[in-house]
Amino acid sequence: MASQSARSIGLISLEEGLPQGAIPPAPPRGSILDPAIYNFPIITEIVAGGWADVVIRGDASLEPACVAAARRLVERGAIAISADCGFFIRHQAAVAAAVNVPVAMSSLLLLPTLLRQLPYTAKLAVITADSRHCGEDLLGIADPVDRARVIIGGIEGGKHLQNALMRPPIPTDVADTEKEVSACIAQLRAVHPAIAGVLFECTGFPVVTPAIRRSIGLPIYDITDLCRLTLASVV
Repeated sequence: MASQSARSIGLISLEEGLPQGAIPPAPPRGSILDPAIYNFPIITEIVAGGWADVVIRGDASLEPACVAAARRLVERGAIAISADCGFFIRHQAAVAAAVNVPVAMSSLLLLPTLLRQLPYTAKLAVITADSRHCGEDLLGIADPVDRARVIIGGIEGGKHLQNALMRPPIPTDVADTEKEVSACIAQLRAVHPAIAGVLFECTGFPVVTPAIRRSIGLPIYDITDLCRLTLASVV
């Protein structure tokens, strides 16, 4: 059992390509790695081989490394586990089975609940870093009526994903991310005026959640909301 002082939220992390011993740059305000978001310490463990392109397109061979990373986090004091890429949801079941703390690997876990928060005639937009790889297998929705209410949009043509796929990845200016995400939402709403809520799959989007929430006037949910909910259940 971890001591009270060691209790933390643990994040399974993508490969960063930093030299051994290098200190990563400070996370931007509002990011999944910003401890002020949770008022709680954060610890991370990198998944060996877990480059963004590998995780996004899906690679079953990463599962043992994800499980190993989660177990290391628990050993270090993590009382809840999440991940810094929503596409890690492919390994949700394996990680949850391997540790004795709550596991919430992706904001996509919120989808069934959010659909029921909205009128049955309303649609929910899922905004992802790469819609080409965000298929039905990741949504966890079996009912075809509910599935038809989920509209997926991605920013795969922009700087945000291009930079994330570099080895090592390159940080994207927050203004560029906001521009790309806002444009994606606007395009979806033009085609689907019944959209009444938005879920951000990408863990890089929380830095722009407040600004976009103000600009579009719709509820927006992201991974930090799920992390705070999970922490609240155990702290």
